[in-house]
Order: sequence, then C-alpha cells, then structure tokens
Amino acid sequence: MLAALLALALAGVSATASTAPDPVERAVQHNLPEFLDLLALPNVASDASDIQRNAVFLKSALERRGFRAQLLDNPAHRPLVFAQLDAPTPGARTLLLYIHFDGQPVVPTEWQQASPFQPVVKERAGDAWRDVPAERLQATPLDPELRIFARGASDDKGPIAMLLTAMDLLRADGQAPASNIKVILDSEEEMSSPSLAGVVAANSALFGADVLVILDGPTHPSGRPTVVFGNRGIAQATLTVYGPKAPLHSGHYGNYAPNPAMALAHLLASMKDERGRVLVKGYYDGIHLSAAEKRLLAETPDDEPALRARIGIAEADAVGATYQEALQFPSLNVRGMASASVGAKAANVVPSDAIAELDLRTTPEAEGEHLLALVRAHILAQDYHLSEGPPSDAERAAHAKLASFKPGPIQRAERQPMDSPTGRWAMRAVRAGSGATPLSLTRNPEPVRIRMMGGTVPTDILVGALDLPFVMVPTVNSDNNQHAHDENLRIGNLVSGTRTIRALLTTPITE
Repeated sequence: MLAALLALALAGVSATASTAPDPVERAVQHNLPEFLDLLALPNVASDASDIQRNAVFLKSALERRGFRAQLLDNPAHRPLVFAQLDAPTPGARTLLLYIHFDGQPVVPTEWQQASPFQPVVKERAGDAWRDVPAERLQATPLDPELRIFARGASDDKGPIAMLLTAMDLLRADGQAPASNIKVILDSEEEMSSPSLAGVVAANSALFGADVLVILDGPTHPSGRPTVVFGNRGIAQATLTVYGPKAPLHSGHYGNYAPNPAMALAHLLASMKDERGRVLVKGYYDGIHLSAAEKRLLAETPDDEPALRARIGIAEADAVGATYQEALQFPSLNVRGMASASVGAKAANVVPSDAIAELDLRTTPEAEGEHLLALVRAHILAQDYHLSEGPPSDAERAAHAKLASFKPGPIQRAERQPMDSPTGRWAMRAVRAGSGATPLSLTRNPEPVRIRMMGGTVPTDILVGALDLPFVMVPTVNSDNNQHAHDENLRIGNLVSGTRTIRALLTTPITE
C-alpha cells in the first residue's frame, strides 16, 4: 500500500520546481516504490518460501538492469541470487559484490507499527519517532532525516536498493561500469551462511574476480564515508550447569541441594573481572598493537562520550584504551541465560539446570577453535566434570560440579592490510563518491578507515574459497537498530550510499 501511494505521488511531482532536483536524489525517489515492495516481502531465513519470493523479485530487478541473473539453490531450498554484467572495456578487471537479503527474526509486537514488513516512513519527534505521510518522500529536495522503518531496511536490503539505483544512474548517463560486475546476494547470512561455501564450490567458475567488496554494516557515526578492512569472527557455545535430576521444592531442599543457577553465575563470573577483561588463561595471547597501529586506530573520529550516552552506559569495559582498540581483541559474551521460569510462571524451586549461550568474537590472532578450547580448559580448572549431555547417575555420584560445554558454529575473522592495492582503490572510489551534498551528515568527504569492525560477516567463506582481496564498504546509518525492533534506514544514507556504490562501479580497479 505504501509503495502504491508513493508511486502515485511521484507521478504527480511538478517539473517546475524552483531548483532542479539532484539526479541521484531523483533516481532514489523514482526507485522508492520498488524498494518498499522489496521490504514488504518477509525475509526471515528460516522460512524458505519467503526467501524464494525475495530471490525471484531480486533476480527480476537485476535483469531489468541488464544483468544476466540466476538462482543458485542450496539443500535448504533458500536460493542465492547470482548476477553478472560485463564491462565494454576489453581486459577490464572483475569486481564481486556481496550483499545479503535475509533478515533477523522478528517479534511483531515489539515494533511501533502494524508489521515489520509493512514499511512506514517516520521523522524524529524529540526522543521518539512519529509516522509521516508517504508523500513526504517525493518532496524536492528530499528530507535526509526521514527514515523508512522495516525489517531489512538497513540490514541488508538497503544496499541492494542502492546498487540497483546506481545502475539506473549509469544507464541514464550513458555510462558503463569500469569493471566486470558480479553480484552474489546471500539468502542465509543471518544464519551464518551455512550453504554459502557449498554453493561457491559447486559454482566456482562463476565467482572468478579480482576484488571482493562486501556491502554490509553501518557507516561511522560521524556520518563520514567509511571503508572497513576486516571483521571479527564468531564462535558460539552452550554451557549448561547441572543440579538435581529434577526441580526440587525450595523449602524442602533449599540449603541442601546445590542451585545450578548460582553455580553458573559463579562460573561465568570467574571468566571476567569487574572491568570486563577476560580472565581465561591465554585468551588475549598474540594480540599486540604497535605504536603505529594505535595511532592509526586513534585517527578514527569516535566521540566516545556520545557513544556511551547513546548506548546508556557510564563506563566502558577496560579491554582496550578506546572503542577501536577494544575491537582488536577477542570478546567473551553471554548472549542469553535460562534457568527454570520467571515472572508469573516462576515457581519456588531449586532448578535442575542452568544454561548460558555464549558468543566469542574472534580475531585473526585468536580464532574460534583456540578460544573455545581455552574456555573449556578454564571450566575444567574450576573443578567441573564435563559430560556429553545430562549426566548419568554414575557421574552424579562421582562429581559435585557437573556441566556440559557444546561448541557451536564458527566463522573465522579476516583482515586486510590497510595500505594494500585493494585498500587504496577502495579509498579512491569512496572518496570520489563522497563529496559534500545537502544530504550529507558531514562536510568532510575524507573516508574513515576502520582496521576491523566488531561484527561478523561471511568473509571467511568467500575469502577462503576464492582467495580474493577484500574490503567492506558500509553505507547505512549507524543508529539503524539492525537485528532489533524498529530497524530503519535514513533517507540521507540511501542517497549517499547510492553515490558511493556508483563510484565503486565506475572507478577502475588498479594494481
């Protein structure tokens, strides 16, 4: 409905505006109905039928831009989309773009709109957001501070819309890309891309390229264009501490039967100090930042007081001296805990077990298998007996402290030298596409260089399989609420990101 209303509004835009509209803004406005239609397609990766509808939509959208596109199926029947477009210049090098179109699961009741898949346009009203008519998106000039709220708006359908619009701009200007362009649209990134390696291996002839650019993640909070040279990996694990065989009446057995929730709390507390530094032996081994590297990290224009205020903390963990330094170290995070029930369902019991889900963000110097082994050794050092699952009667009789530790998926960290040829090319391209405009958050077009971002994308799969140099070029606003309710995309970033991607397409790749 929103897309239809916007299309009608766009059809009635006056051609006699007092100032000629910026061509990039006008192209973004023209393509907004298509973008909103894409956002209206549910994209939670666990639903294969929804993913198939997204894939068909995107294949058609790429074909309309001159790409040769195809669906690459996987065992889960969540097809990836592959497309390619040859440059007219003989001997042109090849640019492979990676974007994903699946999204995180949603809890619709948490969203301040009818559905996460019914896009809504909003503007800031103090500390809150209020709905505005869709027609506001057709005004000239565009209001850069309007936002589109929907699952996938920023993570990661927004960059797809930017790519499609950039291609339309090239066609309108009679331009062609400077490189052969290949595009892979992943359907399972939010599930750690379990099929990507197999799809790439089965179709290796398709993926030959000279440079990989990953279009994912947020720009620097300053609003300056951003180039990222690496990302942390991730290793997951489930830690379960066992108590009695079944929940026990807390009046009859409190003070007698050990409580596994208390035991789990003590065990987790032994892994970190009060300032957030990991105490597991050897966890930070191999992480040494030189004076030059620290200077480079310090060049990133982070406003740390503003960052702490935005996320609502008085003091940061003391792992690194700055936010950027902290991201160079592996982390140990408790992403979820459970034991018995809470709220109205809480019962007066000694629970039978307590569970902690862990995620360990890794670095090239501290990979997932190594860190998981260190955590396992730490648990054993706390006098725990580790069972393969719920302990047997014999194990219960022999050991006072019982737990299980089950490793989960692992994705490797990757990082590229910041002065590599690919890095220098990316900086030239992003700089060329980042001139100050009325929609810019900043008048400083010099890109921010980030050595390694904290999040994880499947660079390890692509780099490992294809042996390609890579960079990440984020384009969406940093406060986009990705992975949470009320995910959104700032209109100014939709425009600036289109400029950036057009520059990547038109800047020749050089050694």
